[in-house]
Amino acid sequence: MKFAAVCGSGLGSSFMVEMNINTVLKDLGVNDVEVSHYDMGSASPDLADVFFVGIDLADSATHLGEVVVLDSIIDMDELKEKVQAVCVEKGLL
Repeated sequence: MKFAAVCGSGLGSSFMVEMNINTVLKDLGVNDVEVSHYDMGSASPDLADVFFVGIDLADSATHLGEVVVLDSIIDMDELKEKVQAVCVEKGLL
């Protein structure tokens, strides 16, 4: 299973979200997920099973397939809730 964080430039915010997703997955005890980060221009549906984007990029990410929209990219509680929901949906928990 692959998760990806996507932002406008593929540098700061997507890398931060990637690290935070890894933290959440570790806390949940989920080991079978590879997490990466991309800029919106490079992201394509074949790069991940689930993409996490900030609400500002939601309209630009519809071509990616399964997209989880984050209202706040710095809210760890929201991220944990949404990552956990995806893990349950995908049978990882």
